[in-house]
Amino acid sequence: MDYSNFLMLREELSLIAVIVLLFLYDTFGSQKSLKYFSVTACILLAAHTVLNSIPMGNGSAFGGMYNTAPVISVVKTILNIGTLLIFIQAISWTKLEHVVIRRGEFYVLTLITLLGMYLMMSSGNFLLFFVGLETASLPIAALVAMEKYRHDSYEAAAKYVFIAVFSSALMLLGLSYIYGVTGTLYFDDIAARVVSTPLLLVGLVFFMAGMGFKISIVPFHLWTADVYEGASTQVTSYLSVISKGAAVFAFMIVLFKVFAPIAGVWQDILYGLIIITITVGNLFAIRQKNLKRFLAFSSISQAGYILLGVIAGSTAGMSSLIYYVLVYIFSNLAAFGVISVIENKTGKLSMDDYNGLYRTNPKLSLAMMLAMFSLAGIPPFAGFFSKFFIFAAAAGQGYYILVLIALINTIISLYYYLLVVKAMFIRQDDCQIEGFRSDNAMRLSISLCVAGILAIGIVSVIYDQIFSFSRLGL
Repeated sequence: MDYSNFLMLREELSLIAVIVLLFLYDTFGSQKSLKYFSVTACILLAAHTVLNSIPMGNGSAFGGMYNTAPVISVVKTILNIGTLLIFIQAISWTKLEHVVIRRGEFYVLTLITLLGMYLMMSSGNFLLFFVGLETASLPIAALVAMEKYRHDSYEAAAKYVFIAVFSSALMLLGLSYIYGVTGTLYFDDIAARVVSTPLLLVGLVFFMAGMGFKISIVPFHLWTADVYEGASTQVTSYLSVISKGAAVFAFMIVLFKVFAPIAGVWQDILYGLIIITITVGNLFAIRQKNLKRFLAFSSISQAGYILLGVIAGSTAGMSSLIYYVLVYIFSNLAAFGVISVIENKTGKLSMDDYNGLYRTNPKLSLAMMLAMFSLAGIPPFAGFFSKFFIFAAAAGQGYYILVLIALINTIISLYYYLLVVKAMFIRQDDCQIEGFRSDNAMRLSISLCVAGILAIGIVSVIYDQIFSFSRLGL
């Protein structure tokens, strides 16, 4: 065995080192030293992000089972940034009396799921892909159940486990059909042997259904709102942005690399899935009063927009998808940051509780307003540019009607995002949330998210750089 292959796993080995260090610190650290555990976790993840920020070149290891490419490294860095923002937001939450005893588990399990996402995106074989998928999925059930004395927390964890098991079984059944037709699990070999036979098409459909559960595409979305509501806000934000972004990118890699010869088939399937996902997500979001359920259905509809980059099947589609995920991370985490700090202080999660919030907490209200504007795609915020690029990529491949439907749904989404803004700034009810000052870590995280919302769309070099990496291929 050539041990130089391990040099290709730079990001994975670095992340494993962080996980081991945090595990040892949590296990053997004194009670006094553990007060700095959350800050140490943030510092180690920041160091890991900086050390691996230079993209790796194209290459493969272990006989083609593991692949690297500049664009994959870029996505891993984006996921690192999002996870770091969540870790910073979680500092005050992990100090709460009922959470502090499980503080180490939160950080270690979260990083293990991130490692699984790395393996998914770099896999060149369905066996490694499935191992990465399960590594990214199973610890999330424990994260969802972190606050186990809350009834809705362990109920959400039970629902997530059942759905994860079912979707994994469905995907394995599809992969077995694909293996039966092609005789291999390697992506490149399958692409060379793909023929449009009924058994292969069934395998493709089952694989897409299994991934649909992970991405929460309609009609595989029914778990999303309950799990988002039951989990702690930090775990919900991780599920909403990091887990979804990694799953969509890994899904795109498989469709581009493995099923390119039958692209017309999966593009037709995605066409219908995108329409119902965006539409159902938007219509159900209008009805929500609980803000976590509201953002759950919002994330379902955002998944449909992200899939426009996949259906485009082009370099522009790939780069616009990555850019969309980057913008989505900053926009959604700004919203979840505001929700988290208010929940930790008051326990309130209803939209009606935010009536008149601007009078008592103007800075939090402004951050939430910018997040809603960005998610809705209002110029000149970053969300407008992400939607523009992803619509342009789909239209460039001739999907004009699909883009038109997406644009109509954008108008619908504008209505329900503005409901939050209306509650904070226009309704004159007595605000049920008193004025307070959030902690330094939360202010830092929300400030970074707001800066991203304002700057990412204006600094054009960001998209240009992503596009140049995407042109180098997978």
